[in-house]
Order: sequence, then C-alpha cells, then structure tokens
Amino acid sequence: MSTPQELRNRKLGAKVVKALQNRRFEAWYVDDPGEAADKVLSLIPKSDTVSWGGSMSVAGLGIQERLAGEGYRTLDRDTAKSPEERMEFMRRALLCDTYLTGSNAISEDGQLVNIDGNGNRTAAMMFGPRQVIVVAGMNKVVKTLEDAYARARTIAAPLNQQRFPGQKTPCNETGSCANCLVPDSICTFIVHTRLCKPAGRIKIILVGKDLGL
Repeated sequence: MSTPQELRNRKLGAKVVKALQNRRFEAWYVDDPGEAADKVLSLIPKSDTVSWGGSMSVAGLGIQERLAGEGYRTLDRDTAKSPEERMEFMRRALLCDTYLTGSNAISEDGQLVNIDGNGNRTAAMMFGPRQVIVVAGMNKVVKTLEDAYARARTIAAPLNQQRFPGQKTPCNETGSCANCLVPDSICTFIVHTRLCKPAGRIKIILVGKDLGL
C-alpha cells in the first residue's frame, strides 16, 4: 500500500511533468531510483559519448557504473591526473552527446534554477551537448519560481558547500547563506531555465523520493 507521501509525490509529479512538457521539455515521473536509472539508460544511444557534472542525484543512481559496465564512452573528470587535465575534461564535456546532471530546484510551473561555482554544469545545460538528462528527486520541487531561487541559494548551496570542507565560505562555517563575495563561493552562476530550446533537448526525470541535496 502506498504511503501518503508516495501518493502526494505521484499526484504532484504528474502536475509538474505536464508543466515541464508545456515548456517544451521532455519529462517523466517514476516512483523510485531504480526506475530512474533504467529510464536514463534507455535515453542514451550506445554510440553516444556521455559526461556529467558533480551531481549527487546522478551519483546516487549508480549510473556512471552502469555506463562503464555496458561499454559506453564516457568523459569522467574524476579520472584526471592533474587539475589541468580535469579542466580539459570539463571543457570537452561541453561537446559530448549526452550530459547528465541534477537540478537545484524546480518550480511547480516547470522552471529550473541552478547554481554553479565554475559554470561548467550550467553551461552544458544551456548549450553544447546534444541532449541533457536531468534527474531530480521530488525534494527539489517547490511551489514558485521565487521558492526555487530561495531553495538553490539557501538550501542547495550551503548543503553542497559542505562537500568541500577546505573552502572558506560563511555557509561552510554556519550552514547559512550570507550572500557572500568570497573567492571560494560556489554561488558564481545562477541560471534560470524558463523554456527548453530546441524542444526536447533537455529531458527531465522526476523521482518520487528524496534524491541529492
């Protein structure tokens, strides 16, 4: 028997999928991470070169391991042997066939808000890769666009900053956004994706569980 949370997620997920489709995204709702991983793989041709940003949502699905096991060509910046090579992987990823990422926030009317420190993830979402596949747990869905900005700035960014304990930011010390201008800030680029152009390039899979930060 489904829990009240599961029932609510399915109903709200269907509403958000329709809103995303109205904005020319391709979108689906699935109940659990296993279904999400299967859906992601079904969308990637075996001839594609695949890369990804630093997404906890994507990593949590085990997609990278499945891609390696099934013989896909990948560009994995974590295999770089130097900072310079890592940067080159990130640059090359902007011209891959399929780019995988999460989203910091999605409004109920189908708009995405993302924050990026280096800009590689948000750049790939905007232009370059032939298709972008976004995986997002229902914890990323908020009521309005204003709520999406607030979630990205005051929840996602401070949480993500905790992954880098050596960086000196106010939110790394206090857990709270201070709208800082320090060199280590990861709130460099804030991108609001209002529509998908060309239609269908960005594909969004909503997962009926909490996923990522």
